[in-house]
Amino acid sequence: MTYQSPSKSNSVQASQLRCIGCGRVFEKAQQNFRCASCGDLLEIVYSDWNTRDAKRLDAAKLKALWRQRRTSGLPTDESGVWRFRELLPSFDEKDVISLREGNAPLYEMSGCARVAGLPQVYAKHQGMNPTGSFKDTGMTVAASVARREGFRWVACASTGNTSASMAAYAARGGMRSLVLIPEGKVSWGKLSQALDYGAVTCQLKTDFDGCMRVLNEVVQRMPVYLLNSVNPYRLEGQKTAAIELMEQLDWQPPDHIIVPGGNLGNSSALGKAFIEMRQLGLISRLPRVSIIQAAGANPLVRTIRENGGRELVSVQAETAASAIRIGNPASWKKAVRVLQATSGTVEEVSEVEIALAKAEIGADGIGCEPASAVTLAGLKKLVKQGFVAPGESVILILTGHLLKDPEFTLKFHRGDLFSGTGSEEEVSILRPQQRASIVLDATVDAVLQTLKAADDQLEL
Repeated sequence: MTYQSPSKSNSVQASQLRCIGCGRVFEKAQQNFRCASCGDLLEIVYSDWNTRDAKRLDAAKLKALWRQRRTSGLPTDESGVWRFRELLPSFDEKDVISLREGNAPLYEMSGCARVAGLPQVYAKHQGMNPTGSFKDTGMTVAASVARREGFRWVACASTGNTSASMAAYAARGGMRSLVLIPEGKVSWGKLSQALDYGAVTCQLKTDFDGCMRVLNEVVQRMPVYLLNSVNPYRLEGQKTAAIELMEQLDWQPPDHIIVPGGNLGNSSALGKAFIEMRQLGLISRLPRVSIIQAAGANPLVRTIRENGGRELVSVQAETAASAIRIGNPASWKKAVRVLQATSGTVEEVSEVEIALAKAEIGADGIGCEPASAVTLAGLKKLVKQGFVAPGESVILILTGHLLKDPEFTLKFHRGDLFSGTGSEEEVSILRPQQRASIVLDATVDAVLQTLKAADDQLEL
């Protein structure tokens, strides 16, 4: 194989679309990215990566090449997705739409480690992407496919983050975007992004799954490119977060990766990356990938516990963690495969546990949206259960920025989040983490008295 210099941007891999159910291979996907034979989802596979030929991708040379690109000023090399293009479908540089996505930081979380009962915990914060969520890493690839194939319109159903990301990449690529969101169930921070990036935004009187049903009909009747996570190119981009993480850890896999579970595309993508990296010799073993859901939006948890992952148990989703308020996740089969391949597990957490974990993450100086906080809440449970041992290494995947849902944070600190719904015992658990703003007279003495009271409280 010939390795490209940093001045080149197109990948050299031959990719195919393959059904995850019957295994049928397609040259071109249908509009809904479903298999024409059995109706299952499609995935991207690489013809050069069978067991016999995989060695042609020399792991040491790939690592050196990717490291070298970090000093390049080319847009595709500055992207934390396209820098790893040898493991992506082939593209010409002119087709790539990039906002310098990826390059998400890895933070040590000492406070989170303490509350979880572990010596060390790290967080990979994908909320530091251009539009504030992990969606950007997948959108750069899928939107680039849409532009390459000549689409004028792209579309998605969304609980917020997908719409923001899609609208930004569509605008950057000179395309129009259509967003379908459930009325009254998306944070204003996320909705404002889609509007600002020029999307035609429709609030439908239904939930996310209802929006998805409408959208599937739209893309069948109009030349509109679907950019939800059923699109396998989205998952190819999202998998690069795992490659980037391994590079940050000097290619030493952690024992556990903890991921929020909504439509299950991200956990599927990260798991796919780890499996491919082991196949190519980039890592020596797989981390355990575990998926955490809100108790009110727990279809995967129920699916695993009630029938071992053989048949999806859909639910009527309800949680304040709007990014994972999904009851009929499209990528559930892919997620089950990841759990099985990596010996991971599933867990669910309550609304109070999510709110507390979000504040505990914030106390480490790292903000996140509520859906991201299920990772810490779930980790605490997995430690108590013994699934995560005291000496094991853990990475939390934080998927969205704090400012994605500032209303949740403000209500939490005012004490209004569970007003009239939470029990006194539940609400009392949250009080030590609440930091409401204090209204004072405009005097130095008033400020100094407040400062002294805060110091005294800290010493208790």
